[in-house]
Amino acid sequence: MIEELKTRLHSEVETLQHELNVVLPNEIRKAVELGDLRENSEYKAALERQQFVRARLGQLRERLSRLAAIDLNQIPTDKVGLGSSVVVEDQKTRARETYTLIFGDNFEFDDRQVSMASPIGRALLGKSVGEIAFLKLPTMTRQLKVLELRTIHDGMADTAAK
Repeated sequence: MIEELKTRLHSEVETLQHELNVVLPNEIRKAVELGDLRENSEYKAALERQQFVRARLGQLRERLSRLAAIDLNQIPTDKVGLGSSVVVEDQKTRARETYTLIFGDNFEFDDRQVSMASPIGRALLGKSVGEIAFLKLPTMTRQLKVLELRTIHDGMADTAAK
């Protein structure tokens, strides 16, 4: 999970670096050749895109830095943590739900992925199989019993076995 995310982020960094160092300078040069820069929309658009790309690169590098600092040994093997997939049962309705805990700053959430910083993520964090997580909502408190737990370590073991 973490390595896949690093790979995806590195790919985006490379694409944006190319745009910043090759594509945008060419667009700016062409816009300058058109003449009056005060009323040159192509020039302004290229400069705005350049600012956006620089900001996005800063965000990506910060995120890669945080990913590099993650010590998988600090993530519990028997409790809900980063990368855990959890099957819970609502104690009132008996409905079963599956969630996967991911980073809060993730830009693309898949179905049933929840941020560790979200209310449900905070309620589940640190729970073991058989424990009940109390999810406080504005109108009620849900009690979610952890039925199954698959940690990030289980996923890594499966990948290594293939």
